[in-house]
Amino acid sequence: MKRWIAFWNILVKDMHAYYLKPPNISWGIIFPLAWTGMFFIRSGSGLESVLELLPGVMTISILFGTTSMLSVTITFERRSRSFERLLLAPISLEQLMLAKTSGAIFFGIANAFIPIIIAAFLVDLSGIAWPLVVPAIILIGIVSTFLGLFIAVSVSEVFEAQTFSNFFRFPMIFLCGLFFPIISLPIFIRWLSYILPVTYGVDILHGAINGEHIISFTLDFVILAAFCIVLFLLSLRNIKRKWIV
Repeated sequence: MKRWIAFWNILVKDMHAYYLKPPNISWGIIFPLAWTGMFFIRSGSGLESVLELLPGVMTISILFGTTSMLSVTITFERRSRSFERLLLAPISLEQLMLAKTSGAIFFGIANAFIPIIIAAFLVDLSGIAWPLVVPAIILIGIVSTFLGLFIAVSVSEVFEAQTFSNFFRFPMIFLCGLFFPIISLPIFIRWLSYILPVTYGVDILHGAINGEHIISFTLDFVILAAFCIVLFLLSLRNIKRKWIV
């Protein structure tokens, strides 16, 4: 019982300290709107392209929301030595890091539903396969958060975490099929798409929303789950090697 009380208190503390601040909430709303508007202007399309853009906007909202917040908060707490105090909590390191990342996961999932709410006022969403969309959003939120965790525990300074995050995030916009089909990429760089976890989440969303996907849904989910496990284990390994003496 003490473990779950500690888990809950850490999660609540992070939600109040970081994720529920008004600037972060407003950023979570403005960011999807800005991306949607940018692609509307660039493509010159009308409302008929909302469903085509929706998977990419949802994914990019999750990706940037989770990695931006987590890479900063984890690195900042390590620098301020508050992370060391958390190690005294009566829970294992695995539970501690799950508590520290749960807030970012919830934040990313909430960001994903903002474009959906906006789209609901513009187009008919009745044809969307929600039993596929919801678990896909959750898994994309988890894998993006664990990617942010891996980045945060691999550097020492906040600015390094942000720079390292961009090294992964911006290529994903063009390589993972968010707005441009993977099959349209030059064949000599197409293989990069399949080593990036977001590719498989986006494929599920495109299939569930537009009926266009290139990989089976089962394989997409399995690979996404595998990426979640691997990124979390690698992050724990780095913490034990670099942060805990």
